[in-house]
Amino acid sequence: MMYIVKYKGKFGFIKPWTAVRDGETFSQQFLTPSIIEGIEKKLFPELLNNNGVICKIKRHKLNYAALDIQQEVTQTRGWKVTKKQMSRERSILKRGVMIDPVLYLALSNRADAEIAVKQHICLCRNEDVMLPCYDIIEMSEEEFDELEGFELRFGESEQSFLVGFNRFDDGKPMYGWIEYNGNKLL
Repeated sequence: MMYIVKYKGKFGFIKPWTAVRDGETFSQQFLTPSIIEGIEKKLFPELLNNNGVICKIKRHKLNYAALDIQQEVTQTRGWKVTKKQMSRERSILKRGVMIDPVLYLALSNRADAEIAVKQHICLCRNEDVMLPCYDIIEMSEEEFDELEGFELRFGESEQSFLVGFNRFDDGKPMYGWIEYNGNKLL
């Protein structure tokens, strides 16, 4: 049995680990291991020294009503030097913002769920606040599989791909594969 805490927000942004990745793989649809680890460390600060390990969050599912594509202007790190001036090149990136995101976190015991259900979380930015729905839902792993949404299952397998580099674990590569259940969102 797992204990599920449901979080809702008005909007949410997941920062892609490269701008190309977002345009190519729509990374807004899944949470990387380091994002889940960061959420876990926020909910359970006693785990702050356990780097590179997710201890209490067993599974997660993310869904949303729509994806709003917004443009962002960025500048390169380097400077372009000419005879009369120095300038930085600009680029326009398109990034998606989730509208009405819902995140389900599955914990293995009720005590951890009771701690989590009393706190807010943020996906990747402090302004993307998601609030708990205050009910703890008990369900089996099979029932959790039936929830609508995206889940990045962590680890290496034949279907895995590189999803980023773990900021909590010395920049080690992170791998996973996407499982999805529900209506097409895009």
